[in-house]
Amino acid sequence: MQAPDSIDTGDVAADTAALDRTRVRFVLVEPSHCGNIGAAARAIRTMGFCGLSVVAPRDSSYRASGEAVALAANAVQVLQDSRSHPDLIDALEGVSLAFAMTGHAREFGPPHQRLREAALQAAGWLQQGSGPVAFVFGTERSGLTNRDVLRCHYSCAIPADARFDSLNLAQAVQVTAYEMRCALSAPHDAPAPAQLGGAPVESVERLFIAIEQALTAIGFHDPQQPKHSMARLRSLLARAGPSSGEVELLLGICAAIVEPKRLRAGSKKSQSSPLSRSRERGRG
Repeated sequence: MQAPDSIDTGDVAADTAALDRTRVRFVLVEPSHCGNIGAAARAIRTMGFCGLSVVAPRDSSYRASGEAVALAANAVQVLQDSRSHPDLIDALEGVSLAFAMTGHAREFGPPHQRLREAALQAAGWLQQGSGPVAFVFGTERSGLTNRDVLRCHYSCAIPADARFDSLNLAQAVQVTAYEMRCALSAPHDAPAPAQLGGAPVESVERLFIAIEQALTAIGFHDPQQPKHSMARLRSLLARAGPSSGEVELLLGICAAIVEPKRLRAGSKKSQSSPLSRSRERGRG
């Protein structure tokens, strides 16, 4: 039974078997209104997806909200199965290709592109057997912070009329889910992003924390007066797209900078060093 305001899409030609619903994640960061979460659940379910993650919502009991349930309509199960996270890094655990949904390129941000191009890249990424992909949406009033944009591999925009280019959160999720469905259902010729090595987002975040600590240790970086150096380094890492092996190599170099080998030799407490604790925090 359809919801009272439903319109049947009638998309019988779409090859739903081509959709890999479990490896496409839609992430809402700090949503203010429960209704938007419910409407987003409905939006992705109509396009054949089910992966909804919610970061630090204003109302932690959003799954029980009457407004959210009503706007989810027949996608209540997606709403109930959604995962709640304390921060974006936790929400992107295991994700190896993330797109920050923002209307404009940031000064030190990752490469910027249009949504259709991003969807084709994501489809190619999935078809070559790489890790999960995620589309990240910011809060209704102000969108994503620069810090969260920099945690993604790309920033991405939905083309709109320049005179009125503001989309409701659930509308933006709907358009994104539609483009992703089209990209996965149609014959796919676009190559996956070759410059990305596939290291999960949380691994790259651990590396960034380690680099920051190493640069602080040698006096290059002053945490009290950071300027733009760390933002530029985040941008560099996003463009480089290091592999998991490359991340581990750089982590080892950073560890040697913070605590030289002669001091680490024979120490059984190296795992509890400040760098190790920072890595643990980076996973959170």
